Amino acid sequence: MKKIFFLTAMSLMLFACKSSSVTDKKLDRSAQVAIKGNWVISSVYYPGSEYIKVNSFQLADSKCFEGSTWKFVSNNNKGNMALTKFDCPAFSSPITWFVNTDGQFILKVLDAGEKAKKVRDGYILYLVNQTQDSFQLIDKINVGGKMTDVVYQFQRTN
Repeated sequence: MKKIFFLTAMSLMLFACKSSSVTDKKLDRSAQVAIKGNWVISSVYYPGSEYIKVNSFQLADSKCFEGSTWKFVSNNNKGNMALTKFDCPAFSSPITWFVNTDGQFILKVLDAGEKAKKVRDGYILYLVNQTQDSFQLIDKINVGGKMTDVVYQFQRTN
């Protein structure tokens, strides 16, 4: 009887201590609808950007993202992005994304034909300064033991 009680208590504690995930949060539908459409990254900035190179999204140098094109579809949280800057690697990919009520922008870069649920890695950025024609995504990175903000400035096109 003691063993059954002990196992029951342990399983209750295990389930009670479950941490919450960014994917467990509710979606911010109004923020997502405002992002719907075609965008370009007009600038990428972080302190020390003239001296330090940052590999954004494990794809390319952060400066290669300046001029990149992004399409966001809010009704199915899909889209695509393409790096288009001269002297940078050519890259184009479908993406899946959403914004939760904590202002977190969750992004997954997919391979062609790949389903988002099969992709285990993604990126959590912070959506700030959102207007009708612009918004910023902030990525927090560790530079020399100090957390630093990488700011991606988006501008609406057409």
